[in-house]
Amino acid sequence: MEGVIDYALYDEVQMKKAHPCTAKSKRFQIVRVGADIKIKCLGCGNVIMMDRDAFNHRIVRVLAKHDGPIEK
Repeated sequence: MEGVIDYALYDEVQMKKAHPCTAKSKRFQIVRVGADIKIKCLGCGNVIMMDRDAFNHRIVRVLAKHDGPIEK
């Protein structure tokens, strides 16, 4: 499959659309990987769950690899 981005747990990713919080951040951290993906907004800390297909469609790139959760 062409165009699939390789990502893993705790990676910091950039999404196509900004989170509708006051920070308007496009930066998220992956906090759960499975059939569904959970990502945490690095602007406000809210957690969003989406299916893997929707996530693969909305991800732009991996910004950084981390060994654990990012603390605010």
